[in-house]
Amino acid sequence: MRRIASTTAALVFVAFGAQAAHAAKMKLTSAELKNGATIKNEQVFNSFTCTGQNISPSLSWTGAPKGTKSFAITVYDPDAPTGSGWWHWVVFNIPASTTSIPKNAGDVKAKLMPEGAIQSRTDFGTDGYGGPCPPRGDKPHHYYFTVYAVDEAKLQFAKDDTAMPELVGYELHFHTLAKATLLGRYGRPAEKKK
Repeated sequence: MRRIASTTAALVFVAFGAQAAHAAKMKLTSAELKNGATIKNEQVFNSFTCTGQNISPSLSWTGAPKGTKSFAITVYDPDAPTGSGWWHWVVFNIPASTTSIPKNAGDVKAKLMPEGAIQSRTDFGTDGYGGPCPPRGDKPHHYYFTVYAVDEAKLQFAKDDTAMPELVGYELHFHTLAKATLLGRYGRPAEKKK
């Protein structure tokens, strides 16, 4: 019995080790966003009392594992006072030949995404990039910019730009081979009392 448990533990360790090795190989970088740094006003939302430029940062990635058939990108804020966080950007079906997207690719009208990529619904209720805009006075929120290496060329259930972020996230949960993340932080001071 002890031998079986040891063998099972070893197999689990090897499986997780292989997965971690893939994750360690994949790397995400941006000219506009440094890991752990404050997000610049250029990337901040321009509505809901926020006055940024709402320009998505450029993203570049390396180290995708064999078997990658497409990529996806999300930006998620777990600190939003909603009980379920806030999805700021959801992109999927990015062709496997892609290794970067330019600055402002999150503007759907600019048409800077690779052909076939779909930018779907965010928690702002629109498709495309929506930058940080936390409530005034909150501690700085954490914004996770993540690129996923996906084992499908096209997601099965998320069909178009009306797909909800939860549906995309559900599919990515089962079809991600590896991923890489950049963390950005952003907060706004409390309003001054008059």
